[in-house]
Amino acid sequence: MTIQEARTDKRSAALSSVIAAVGLTTFKLIIGLLTNSLGILAEAAHSGLDLVAAAMTYFAVRVSDKPADPEHPFGHGKIENISALFETLLLLATSVWIIYEAIQRLFFVNKKVETSIWSFIVMGTSIVIDYTRSRILSKAAHKYKSQALEADALHFSTDIWSSAVVILGLIGLTIARYTPSLGWMLKADSIAALIVAIIVIYISGQLGWRTISSLLDTAPGGLADRVEKVAASVNGVVDAHAIRIRASGPHTFIDMHITMDGNCTLNDAHAATEVIEKAIHAIISPADITVHVEPAQVLRVH
Repeated sequence: MTIQEARTDKRSAALSSVIAAVGLTTFKLIIGLLTNSLGILAEAAHSGLDLVAAAMTYFAVRVSDKPADPEHPFGHGKIENISALFETLLLLATSVWIIYEAIQRLFFVNKKVETSIWSFIVMGTSIVIDYTRSRILSKAAHKYKSQALEADALHFSTDIWSSAVVILGLIGLTIARYTPSLGWMLKADSIAALIVAIIVIYISGQLGWRTISSLLDTAPGGLADRVEKVAASVNGVVDAHAIRIRASGPHTFIDMHITMDGNCTLNDAHAATEVIEKAIHAIISPADITVHVEPAQVLRVH
């Protein structure tokens, strides 16, 4: 697959997410307002932020594909991390609103929630669409090592669970209306909304931690040790050290030093670096690798 085909594939996955988010947000908002269901309105707000996040992801994917230039020698991959951080902040803001509204309805304000067949249809439709787009995004994220697409895929996979929780809340309301002894289940909608908020906060925390780690150039766990072992196993290499790793979008940048016999030729040293780079590419790709060769011993001429 060519670079252009890969870019088109990534953008197509991101764009399909935007289109799906528009449809779901509109559908949930209409049904939520008609039924006065906080659970569905919470999901509508969640989907609205999904739309903003999806649009941001689409923008990030387009920008991150730009080649490196004099002002951005490491490329534009960090825009994907910034996009993921922006998405995290939106999710946390939504969670705060949902928790506030749920507490109001549980303890201070009584609002009648209407359940109808449309309530179940909109949430069932949401689960089907979220499952489909989550798989599309996850496949593209894994194929192209895109953190922005991966974050979107993770986000939408949690929507499946939160939608299922809302459906359980609606079922509770329906049961309570026909079973007076279970009147406490009239609060099921607000309880479901609280569970949605907790799910969102949990996922936001995971996403936020990973995003901040990427922005701080935290090396992937265990990768430095694997790189060191690969380099040290190459014929003629005495050891590998001073390994530095940073990620920028789908690309990984690796700088390292190796020591070799000081009497080896320049051609031998260059050949060793070529073998090392090829071996590292088998572990992680795409990667930009720089290998600095040092003599294991310096001969002094008197």
